[in-house]
Amino acid sequence: MPELLPFRGTRYVSDAAPPVDDSAVAAPPYDVIDDDERVALEARSPVNSVRLIQPQGPDRYADAAARLDAWRAAGILATDPEPAFYGYRMYYTDVDGRDRSTVGVLGALRLPPAEGAPTTGPDAVLAHERTISKHKSDRLDLLRATRANLDPIWGLSLAGGIRAAVGDTPPVAIAIDELGHRHELIPITSPAGIAAIHDAVADAPMVLADGHHRFETAKNYRDELARAGTPVDGAASVMAFVTELEEQELSVGPIHRLLAHLGGQDLRATLQDAFEVTDAGPVDPGDPGRLDALLRSHPGPLLVDGRGVALLTARPEVVTPLLTDPTPVRDTDSAAFEAAIAPMLPDTTEITYRAGADTCAGLVSKGEADAAILLRPATVEQIRSAAFAGLRFPQKTTFFEPKPRTGLVFRVLGD
Repeated sequence: MPELLPFRGTRYVSDAAPPVDDSAVAAPPYDVIDDDERVALEARSPVNSVRLIQPQGPDRYADAAARLDAWRAAGILATDPEPAFYGYRMYYTDVDGRDRSTVGVLGALRLPPAEGAPTTGPDAVLAHERTISKHKSDRLDLLRATRANLDPIWGLSLAGGIRAAVGDTPPVAIAIDELGHRHELIPITSPAGIAAIHDAVADAPMVLADGHHRFETAKNYRDELARAGTPVDGAASVMAFVTELEEQELSVGPIHRLLAHLGGQDLRATLQDAFEVTDAGPVDPGDPGRLDALLRSHPGPLLVDGRGVALLTARPEVVTPLLTDPTPVRDTDSAAFEAAIAPMLPDTTEITYRAGADTCAGLVSKGEADAAILLRPATVEQIRSAAFAGLRFPQKTTFFEPKPRTGLVFRVLGD
């Protein structure tokens, strides 16, 4: 079964009485930060955590390591004196306007054995998406240099009791993100609290929701050290945020496909052989949420191009034979894009991934992308079913939101 262990977290130091407001130094996960957002985060504070997770320049990995060491030496960061689990609460309003919360715990998740690790079964950490090699190599270079887990992966446990174990203890640190979501950190150090969390997580399998690259990177780093005969304490585990695999704990959104360098191709004409293409009018920046509403009501993806929005309805006789993955993977829009849309695009096409339908439409309207294919999200039940069947969705299928903030706690290997 999965083993989650307490660790000595490294946190920002403040003279303020708790809860300390870490909003100025916290950041989103590295893979959802674009250049403009990075610059804005850097401007908030000279010690914003984005300077660690998205370093710039030719020596960026070494610079990140030196920066982490310097901040610790200067007392900007300090390591807690005793191992702890870190309860983590997020309060937010979802796309339907409902006030919700996600409650989980941060700990050190022990990695599976280097060889012969099961991919399914009760003692496995089950993945649900394929990964992108470039992202794995980037995170490995950063891990080698810093020897630290700077932001957590996200695991979904079938066990109950995690929310209850965190309880309602007041936080020691908070952060308010760009959307007004509140993040709270609660160290849990009592022997009873640590045992309750450890035993709850060990009681059932876990599905890897977010951070596939960092999970695989951590395994590669651990194996690399073992081959070299230079193990580093802590490399057998990776920092993980663990929540219960329940509807009440999760808000799952889609990740859309931005298309550039189409060479003037008219996608509406191109896609008509495989989809019914129905014009849905212009994009209206003054009507935020309309695209999300269309995605909830229409049984298929949307196309956003220079002419506005179009509804795509698959022609079953054409698209169904192309969907070779088993259910439930084949039932997702990401599978339809991969099997039926991507092969129709010119070889010059650049595909990038972005959450937020309105954001994607805005990038198209500004000419930063030629078009966007907006997808519907996978469901919690599809994620559960695919994981236990040993299946993986196409890369960038799910966007779990809100995401834990980087910077409330780091895990430095060896501490």
